[in-house]
Amino acid sequence: MTETTQTAKVLDGRATSAAIKSELQERVAALRDRGITPGIATVLVGADPASQLYVSMKHKQSVAIGMNSIQRELPADATQEQVEALIDDLNADPDCHGFIVQLPLPKHLDTDAILERIDPAKDADGLHPTNLGRLVLNVNGEITSPLPCTPRGVIELLERNGYSLSGKHVVVVGRGVTIGRSIGLLLTRREINATVTLTHTGTTNMSELLKQADVIVGAAGVKHIVKAADVKPGAALLDVGVTREVDPQTGKSKVYGDFEPAAADVAGWISPNPGGVGPMTVALLMTNVVEAAERQAGIA
Repeated sequence: MTETTQTAKVLDGRATSAAIKSELQERVAALRDRGITPGIATVLVGADPASQLYVSMKHKQSVAIGMNSIQRELPADATQEQVEALIDDLNADPDCHGFIVQLPLPKHLDTDAILERIDPAKDADGLHPTNLGRLVLNVNGEITSPLPCTPRGVIELLERNGYSLSGKHVVVVGRGVTIGRSIGLLLTRREINATVTLTHTGTTNMSELLKQADVIVGAAGVKHIVKAADVKPGAALLDVGVTREVDPQTGKSKVYGDFEPAAADVAGWISPNPGGVGPMTVALLMTNVVEAAERQAGIA
């Protein structure tokens, strides 16, 4: 008897994010016709090469769709007061509709205090405590505040590829604020209507729970924590975890996801890493800023 290997449908984040950016370009043009250019800003403290590259990518993509790109930089030894003063300036700047503070910040700074100082209406990441609190309270109503970018990216990637989450059991691996702790708030809204189980490195029966999942979101940042044997045949796998290791043969850093490669042979749908949710995060970051500009213009 010959065994058959299931071919998973690839959830291409690059192609899907390109479609979103094309739509955003039209929305930005409509705003510019009204005299409003959506402004997206970044705050970079220090000269971390990875952070510089990420910020540069965000600005390049935002300019390409017609947005106003605002870059603010401070030296690595900037004081708490200097960073907070810069946040205050962006909060008051009418040309800035949304911004992020690039993390990680230098260790001498109080990251929580800086992030909480952002005007919730200009919270491009959608992770301000006020906005997360509004999401906790809002199960049925219209969303009028910025949403967490990466969780929203996961949902958009599935839905835009014809996958309905309604009634599905989603198991999330990882309890970080960026994805693990926030994605359930979106998935359990009535308009999505999924059931969510949150697991993490301290979950003792993770394999048992994973085997029940229609969808697995790997966001623990632990190399290959999800094994092929843990995956229900036909499940949708979205790999958001990032582990970097130096290849001893080449001396170069290599990125690994949360799913072992063999899991793709069992899955029905798979979001690769890189190339899956990552590009979606940037597209939804820009979406948050364009939506903020639309709300300001009274056309949201």
